[in-house]
Amino acid sequence: MNTNTQTTRLYHTALSPYSRKVRLVLAEKKIEVELVEERYWENPPDLKRRNPAGKLPVLRYRGNMLAESQAIIEYLDEAVPAPSLMPQTPLERHEVRRLCAWFDDKFNAEVTQPILGERVWKKLTRQGYPDSRVVKDGLRAIKEHIDYLTTLLETRRWLAGNTLSLADFTAAAHFSCLDYISDVDWDRSEMLRDWYATIKSRPAFRSVLADQVPGIHPAPHYAELDFG
Repeated sequence: MNTNTQTTRLYHTALSPYSRKVRLVLAEKKIEVELVEERYWENPPDLKRRNPAGKLPVLRYRGNMLAESQAIIEYLDEAVPAPSLMPQTPLERHEVRRLCAWFDDKFNAEVTQPILGERVWKKLTRQGYPDSRVVKDGLRAIKEHIDYLTTLLETRRWLAGNTLSLADFTAAAHFSCLDYISDVDWDRSEMLRDWYATIKSRPAFRSVLADQVPGIHPAPHYAELDFG
């Protein structure tokens, strides 16, 4: 049996920035994929078989099981070279990886996880009510991140340079999760808002903007390309 004929399948969670960045890159590369939503908090029996770390997302592609979102998107950029989402020089690629790590580590710890954890995941996993202090800390922290990203965009067309890259999709994955529940103050930076409106308008974003999480309704402007 030729494993390359197997359906490309992504095991994911809708409001996970790590899952979303993989979805966005797959869509940008025009790779058709079957989405399989996993309730990871219920410890599905096959999750650790697919990824011994027990984490999502996991991508089945060309007969291989691929894990860890950053490793997945860099693999995809090498396996499907067009359109390229990594720049040509080592220093430029370093900047892309630095910003991917910024969002997946620092931004996630200070903003995404505190806000989504309290407002979304506690509700979905029935772990009690949101802690308003934790949410306020996240909302306070996002202002500093918005200001920093604005300084980058003052000298660049995209976050990591003058070409669209994996850094933009990683950032957009985090912001889109927060925007779903209307927790990004876009009025703080017209420059960042314009960046997000531009990437949000790409065809790759259509699937993400169509997400509907049971019991948690998206913000009215969430799917509007011009923010209403």
